Amino acid sequence: MRPEERLLRIHDGVEDLIARYEPTSVALEESFVGADARTALSVGQARGVALVAGALAGVDCAEYSPSHVKLAVCGYGRAEKAQVQRMVQAILRLESPPTPHHAADALAVAICHAMAPALLRAAG
Repeated sequence: MRPEERLLRIHDGVEDLIARYEPTSVALEESFVGADARTALSVGQARGVALVAGALAGVDCAEYSPSHVKLAVCGYGRAEKAQVQRMVQAILRLESPPTPHHAADALAVAICHAMAPALLRAAG
Protein backbone atom coordinates (compact mmCIF):
# COMPACT_ATOMS: atom_id res chain seq x y z
CA MET A 1 0.00 0.00 0.00
CA ARG A 2 1.31 3.43 -0.90
CA PRO A 3 2.06 5.77 2.01
CA GLU A 4 -0.68 8.26 1.15
CA GLU A 5 -3.24 5.44 0.94
CA ARG A 6 -2.13 4.11 4.33
CA LEU A 7 -2.46 7.56 5.90
CA LEU A 8 -5.88 8.12 4.32
CA ARG A 9 -7.01 4.76 5.67
CA ILE A 10 -5.82 5.71 9.16
CA HIS A 11 -7.54 9.09 8.91
CA ASP A 12 -10.81 7.54 7.77
CA GLY A 13 -10.63 4.94 10.54
CA VAL A 14 -10.05 7.55 13.24
CA GLU A 15 -12.77 9.75 11.75
CA ASP A 16 -15.18 6.80 11.86
CA LEU A 17 -14.30 6.02 15.48
CA ILE A 18 -14.85 9.65 16.49
CA ALA A 19 -18.21 9.76 14.70
CA ARG A 20 -19.31 6.44 16.20
CA TYR A 21 -18.25 6.98 19.83
CA GLU A 22 -18.31 10.81 20.07
CA PRO A 23 -15.34 11.17 22.44
CA THR A 24 -14.69 14.47 24.17
CA SER A 25 -10.96 14.16 23.57
CA VAL A 26 -8.28 12.20 21.76
CA ALA A 27 -5.11 11.31 23.66
CA LEU A 28 -1.91 10.07 22.03
CA GLU A 29 1.49 9.04 23.23
CA GLU A 30 4.32 11.21 21.92
CA SER A 31 6.62 9.44 19.48
CA PHE A 32 9.64 7.66 20.85
CA VAL A 33 12.54 7.97 18.43
CA GLY A 34 14.55 4.79 18.82
CA ALA A 35 17.22 3.31 16.62
CA ASP A 36 14.98 3.09 13.54
CA ALA A 37 14.32 6.58 12.20
CA ARG A 38 12.21 5.23 9.34
CA THR A 39 9.77 3.60 11.77
CA ALA A 40 9.68 6.78 13.86
CA LEU A 41 8.79 8.79 10.76
CA SER A 42 5.95 6.42 9.83
CA VAL A 43 4.57 6.49 13.38
CA GLY A 44 4.84 10.29 13.43
CA GLN A 45 2.87 10.53 10.20
CA ALA A 46 0.14 8.26 11.58
CA ARG A 47 -0.04 10.30 14.79
CA GLY A 48 -0.33 13.49 12.75
CA VAL A 49 -3.21 12.06 10.75
CA ALA A 50 -4.99 11.04 13.96
CA LEU A 51 -4.52 14.54 15.38
CA VAL A 52 -5.88 16.11 12.19
CA ALA A 53 -8.93 13.82 12.31
CA GLY A 54 -9.54 14.93 15.90
CA ALA A 55 -9.09 18.59 15.05
CA LEU A 56 -11.44 18.37 12.06
CA ALA A 57 -14.07 16.81 14.32
CA GLY A 58 -13.63 19.61 16.88
CA VAL A 59 -12.31 17.19 19.51
CA ASP A 60 -9.63 18.29 21.96
CA CYS A 61 -6.34 16.48 21.41
CA ALA A 62 -3.65 15.79 24.00
CA GLU A 63 -0.24 14.17 23.87
CA TYR A 64 1.75 12.59 26.67
CA SER A 65 5.34 11.42 26.78
CA PRO A 66 5.91 7.70 27.39
CA SER A 67 7.52 8.47 30.74
CA HIS A 68 4.55 10.62 31.80
CA VAL A 69 2.13 7.82 30.93
CA LYS A 70 4.20 5.26 32.85
CA LEU A 71 4.47 7.60 35.83
CA ALA A 72 0.70 8.16 35.89
CA VAL A 73 -0.16 4.47 35.58
CA CYS A 74 2.71 2.74 37.41
CA GLY A 75 4.13 5.45 39.64
CA TYR A 76 7.50 5.04 37.90
CA GLY A 77 8.41 6.74 34.63
CA ARG A 78 10.70 3.95 33.48
CA ALA A 79 8.35 1.02 34.10
CA GLU A 80 8.70 -2.03 31.86
CA LYS A 81 5.96 -2.99 29.40
CA ALA A 82 4.90 -5.98 31.52
CA GLN A 83 4.48 -3.70 34.54
CA VAL A 84 2.31 -1.32 32.49
CA GLN A 85 0.18 -4.30 31.42
CA ARG A 86 -0.29 -5.46 35.02
CA MET A 87 -1.15 -1.97 36.29
CA VAL A 88 -3.66 -1.39 33.47
CA GLN A 89 -5.18 -4.77 34.36
CA ALA A 90 -5.43 -3.77 38.02
CA ILE A 91 -6.77 -0.25 37.40
CA LEU A 92 -9.43 -1.44 34.96
CA ARG A 93 -10.14 -4.62 36.93
CA LEU A 94 -9.57 -6.83 33.90
CA GLU A 95 -9.42 -10.61 34.22
CA SER A 96 -6.07 -10.74 32.42
CA PRO A 97 -3.45 -8.25 31.26
CA PRO A 98 -4.35 -6.56 27.97
CA THR A 99 -2.46 -7.93 25.00
CA PRO A 100 -0.59 -7.14 22.87
CA HIS A 101 1.63 -4.55 24.53
CA HIS A 102 0.26 -1.89 22.16
CA ALA A 103 -3.26 -2.42 23.54
CA ALA A 104 -1.96 -1.99 27.09
CA ASP A 105 -0.07 1.13 26.01
CA ALA A 106 -3.21 2.64 24.44
CA LEU A 107 -5.23 1.95 27.58
CA ALA A 108 -2.44 3.42 29.70
CA VAL A 109 -2.55 6.64 27.64
CA ALA A 110 -6.33 6.80 28.15
CA ILE A 111 -5.92 6.26 31.89
CA CYS A 112 -3.21 8.93 32.04
CA HIS A 113 -5.44 11.38 30.19
CA ALA A 114 -8.44 10.62 32.40
CA MET A 115 -6.32 11.25 35.51
CA ALA A 116 -4.59 14.40 34.20
CA PRO A 117 -5.79 17.65 35.76
CA ALA A 118 -7.65 19.90 33.32
CA LEU A 119 -5.03 22.60 33.78
CA LEU A 120 -2.23 20.24 32.78
CA ARG A 121 -4.16 19.26 29.64
CA ALA A 122 -4.70 22.90 28.74
CA ALA A 123 -1.00 23.71 29.20
CA GLY A 124 0.14 20.68 27.17
